[in-house]
Amino acid sequence: MILDRFQITGAAAVVTGAGRGIGAATAIALAQAGADVALCARTEDQLRAIADQVETAGRRALIVAADLSAPGAAEELAERAARTFGRLDIVVNNVGGALPRAFPDTRRRHLENAFQFNVGIMHELTHAALPHLLESDGGAVVNISSAMGRLAARGYLAYGTAKAAVAHYTRLAALDLAPRVRVNAVAVGSVATSALDLVLNDDGLRTQMERATPLRRIGEPEDVAAAVLYLVSPAARYVTGTILQVDGGIDRPNLDLGLPDLP
Repeated sequence: MILDRFQITGAAAVVTGAGRGIGAATAIALAQAGADVALCARTEDQLRAIADQVETAGRRALIVAADLSAPGAAEELAERAARTFGRLDIVVNNVGGALPRAFPDTRRRHLENAFQFNVGIMHELTHAALPHLLESDGGAVVNISSAMGRLAARGYLAYGTAKAAVAHYTRLAALDLAPRVRVNAVAVGSVATSALDLVLNDDGLRTQMERATPLRRIGEPEDVAAAVLYLVSPAARYVTGTILQVDGGIDRPNLDLGLPDLP
């Protein structure tokens, strides 16, 4: 049956940023589809709540409370996951972000920090996991990018540049690792997570964002989790180097964050 291709029974996965939002929804989705999941985030209490849901789905959960920007943390995460589960088949790189900032206030360090947080950690974990992914019969990596990596809105210079780098990194890594490991990305639009609290808590901004989105709604973390599940499953076994847009059809954001015009 075609639905069997969406099952990943017996696989082992690592999901970063798994304590809430997209990462949490993705970890639960992978467990419900049959995978054991290593959950990584900075806050252990959040991870325990998600681990309970992974175990409710009948799968094993490994909690790794860590700051992946620390030297060696990504490598330790990959090794602990492989050692605990006896294999590592899937990596979901969900750590990322950067605060909106006006151009005159954006310094070199802001660009460097955004690149390290969104691209550097992603590469370190994927690189560390590679020996284990090569042993899998269906190794897959999914990187969480953003619609802002291809669109433009004021205040997103550092974030948008970094997410554009995530998208092109995905294309390049997919070619480098083919045919042994598939590498894809999800370019996420406006999704109801804590990162969007500024919009969600302001009726005017929320309405403006919904109107700028052809599907006229804010996305849910589960919308992204479903896309990730597809990309790591045998259903996408002929898909690599793809940036899957899960953004409600948004073409050009029109969100005013209150940033002042240049004098």
